Amino acid sequence: MNKSKFCNDIVHLIKSSLPEVLDLRDRITKKEDDSYVSEGDLLVQEIVFKYIKENLPEHELISEELAGNDQQAWNDDGSYVILDPIDGTENFISGLKEWGVGLSIYTNGRHQESCIYLPELDEVQISGMPMRTYTSRIRGLSSSLKKEDLLQLSEGFEYRIIGCSMYNMLLAVRGSYDRFENVKGVHCWDVLPGLNLALEHGCRAHVDGNPYRGELLLPVKKYKIKIQRGG
Repeated sequence: MNKSKFCNDIVHLIKSSLPEVLDLRDRITKKEDDSYVSEGDLLVQEIVFKYIKENLPEHELISEELAGNDQQAWNDDGSYVILDPIDGTENFISGLKEWGVGLSIYTNGRHQESCIYLPELDEVQISGMPMRTYTSRIRGLSSSLKKEDLLQLSEGFEYRIIGCSMYNMLLAVRGSYDRFENVKGVHCWDVLPGLNLALEHGCRAHVDGNPYRGELLLPVKKYKIKIQRGG
C-alpha cells in the first residue's frame, strides 16, 4: 500500500461528492443514545465502504454507524479501517462548518496512515504531510462537559468548545490549542486519527492516563484522551 494513497483517494472522493453530502444534512434520524445520524453520515460511510471493498479487501471497516453490539470479537492484530464518517454531526445538521471525517488504517495491528479532513473548511492533514505549528494559551474542551465540570477549570487559559473531536484534535496537534482533553471518554473512531497525527508531529498523547504509542484501539470501550503540544 502506497504511503497516504488510501487517505488521499478518500479525501478526493468525498470532496467530489460534497454537494450531495451537504444536501443531506437536514435528513436526520435520532439514535437510541439521543444523538443524531444524518443521511450525509451514511453517504460518506458508503463511499469509504465501497472503496475498501475494491482496494483494501483484506481490511474490515469499523465505523460509528456500523459497530453495533452484534459485531464479531475484535482482533488486536487485525486489519481495519477505522472511520468516523461525520464527526460533529450536531454541528453538521445545524449548518455549522466545524465537522470532519476521520480515518485510520491498521494492517495486522500496526498503524499505516491516518487522516483528518474538514470538508467545509477545506482543510486536510494526512500522515506524512508537513504541518505548520503554533503556540497558544487556548485549551479545547469537549462538548460532553457539564456545568459542574466547567466550574472546576483552571484559571490562566482561554477555553473553546467547538463540538467536533476531529477539529479539536487537529488544532491541538498544530499547537493552535495548548491542549485538548476528553475526560468523559469517546470511541476509537473519534480519536485514533488525532492520536496518531499527534505522535507524528511530536505532541504528547495519552489514553486513559497512559502514554499512547500508536496501538490499535478497538470498539470495546470508551477512551479518555489528552493531546498537548504546549507545556
